[in-house]
Amino acid sequence: MAGLLLAAGAGRRLGGHPKALLGYRGGLLVEHAARVLRDGGCDPVHVVLGAAADTVRERATGLGAYTLVDNPEWAEGMGSSLRRGLASLAGGRALAAVVALVDQPGIGPDAVRRVIGEGLGDAPACALAAAAYGGKRGHPVLLGVEHWPGIVASASGDQGARAYLKAYESSVTLVECGDLAAPDDIDTPADLRLLGDDLSALRKGASNHPARSATDR
Repeated sequence: MAGLLLAAGAGRRLGGHPKALLGYRGGLLVEHAARVLRDGGCDPVHVVLGAAADTVRERATGLGAYTLVDNPEWAEGMGSSLRRGLASLAGGRALAAVVALVDQPGIGPDAVRRVIGEGLGDAPACALAAAAYGGKRGHPVLLGVEHWPGIVASASGDQGARAYLKAYESSVTLVECGDLAAPDDIDTPADLRLLGDDLSALRKGASNHPARSATDR
């Protein structure tokens, strides 16, 4: 089970401050998000970098255990990072990958473990699953290796795997995670409060914030 962290964005709505470089719990948000995948049961974990990649490599000293993947086309949108990340995993031993976003600090390893445990099924290579919050699909998502070529072919702009998951909607296992995680993401300066909120507070307010998935944007 591989982990794939998408952390290439420039944070345009944050005033051009890449989210990977936001401080969180004594380190950087990108370090925390990569650790969530690892602690949730993913190995290897690949981290896709784009905007300010050199600065992230310099400052994120806790990424030594992970494979860093550069996406020179990061400005095209998240779809390019998803394509680049899955390509970096292709040919390895992983039968599936859990995809997570760098800007959702309310999602921890418990959600990753639950998505793997309930979404992998008896045929991991063919699995499609996603965390759900109040029944609405969010992150992390689990993508069996048999689906990677189709996802790579359809991922474009900021929609990621949206078109592919919509086409295979009946095959996607939704794993409710609203009791142990919150899908709120950091898009604007007002969202920076999420870096100071504890998980219980985030969960309490999650019902007021519809789950937003990177594969849906």
